[in-house]
Amino acid sequence: MTSYIRIGGLALEPPRNWHKVVTTFIDDFPSKVDQYESLLDNNPIWKTRTVGVGYMPLEQMLEWGITGPMIRAAGLKWDARKSEPYSSYYKFDFEVPTRTENDVYARYRVRLEEMRQSARIVKQALEGMPGGAWITAAPKIVLPEREKMKTQMEALIYHFKIVTEGVRVPPGEVYQVTESPRGEIGYYIVSDGSTRPHRVFMRTPSFGNLQGLPPMIEGKLIADTIASMGSMDFVLGDTDR
Repeated sequence: MTSYIRIGGLALEPPRNWHKVVTTFIDDFPSKVDQYESLLDNNPIWKTRTVGVGYMPLEQMLEWGITGPMIRAAGLKWDARKSEPYSSYYKFDFEVPTRTENDVYARYRVRLEEMRQSARIVKQALEGMPGGAWITAAPKIVLPEREKMKTQMEALIYHFKIVTEGVRVPPGEVYQVTESPRGEIGYYIVSDGSTRPHRVFMRTPSFGNLQGLPPMIEGKLIADTIASMGSMDFVLGDTDR
């Protein structure tokens, strides 16, 4: 869950045999993608409902801040993990799938290939997983172990201060983008040096991508609206302001 990855590492030690379980899944997953492809790629009903549907000019997409598979299906080879690498993505060998048709079918094709590339990344991560601790030794940032908190006064104090005050970061501002399955998620944070952020703003991909719906469906069939919306893969909670 979202609370598992924390500042300094992980909330809990990874479960036993996690490496084996993930390896088994990731070895089998590409064959399932092949099945999806064989079922849909040349299906006449699927192609009738998706080919040429949901078109929007790439220039307008960029003007409105649309990102992710939608712009890659329009021919723009942009993925933050490749274009502006963060974390350890520069170590991984993977491709950025693109299409040029810029319709629902093209977005489907891009996402199929992205599933294969994701499996490729996970496999490389498994093979190169480093040893060592799963959380850093930084008592002012990381919550102490439960047993230490119960037996060591210093650990109890650190636990109390982190829970009640939070983490103190230096004054300044930062904007960080990550590539999600729907597009770019951007976080803008301003710190005044206290334990509470002075300002936080989150730019979500669903909010930007959903802006493109009106020009995609104007003058089209209601059925085309459903296909166009589905090709965006938006989440309503992700658009909430």
